[in-house]
Amino acid sequence: MKNKSELFWKIVVYAILILGVIAFVFPFIYMILTTFLKGAYSLPRPNEVLAARPNFDNYVEVWTGYNFYRYFLNSILVAGVAMVGGLLLGAMSAYAFVRFEFPFKEFIFRSFLFTMMIPLVLAIVPQFTVINSLGLVNTYLGLWLIYIGGGVVGSTFFLRGFFETIPKDLEESILIDGGGNWRIFWHIYLPLSKPALGTMAIFAFSGTWDEYFVALTIIKDEAMRTLPIALMMFQGQHASNWSLVFAASIIAILPVIVIYIIFQKKFVKGGESEGAVKG
Repeated sequence: MKNKSELFWKIVVYAILILGVIAFVFPFIYMILTTFLKGAYSLPRPNEVLAARPNFDNYVEVWTGYNFYRYFLNSILVAGVAMVGGLLLGAMSAYAFVRFEFPFKEFIFRSFLFTMMIPLVLAIVPQFTVINSLGLVNTYLGLWLIYIGGGVVGSTFFLRGFFETIPKDLEESILIDGGGNWRIFWHIYLPLSKPALGTMAIFAFSGTWDEYFVALTIIKDEAMRTLPIALMMFQGQHASNWSLVFAASIIAILPVIVIYIIFQKKFVKGGESEGAVKG
């Protein structure tokens, strides 16, 4: 009797999970199938969507006819540099907080944490003022300074906790060979932190890739626009043509999916450095 009761509740739980997956995945599938239709000026019915034949006409039209290839490459450049720069500087900063002792260390670290609590909307005006005073408005360098500066804070907070789990006994071999902190950082801390770095890479890239307000404020030239800006303006111009709007949206989310697939095996796992030092 007990086994039957357990089996019943397992079936209920799995049924709920399956329904949840269907509810989550169905809108995405609906979007993809709608892109196969031509000129869907109203949201198509399920029977129309299911009858659609796969084709890439709308994707080609969006990619070439509306210069999405340029905006796509702009976003790849901006998000890629911001991700690498934020992770590298964040890792170096986290290493400094873990490895060195200096005045007001904890105060500085808590100040880092405080900046994470400031809403992005409140920071746009002072950020623009600083970038404008440097003459970097309408440049990717100005955009990178803001993105990397914001990324360093989160990376430092996340990686400091991970670096603290790495045994300091691992540094002895490098110190014996005459190596310094730079070699310790590159040959011990970074290799052992691949799971944490992979996790942060996903968040850093997706956060920068989807960012809209700062990019809209800093970038003025149409040819330099990033994909989120182009997508919002495209939706305003073609709001009635759901085939094109959904095709543009699918193009916009593809890189985030690819980055997740590449780095998903690097999600933080416990015990990466366990057993590295023999007692």
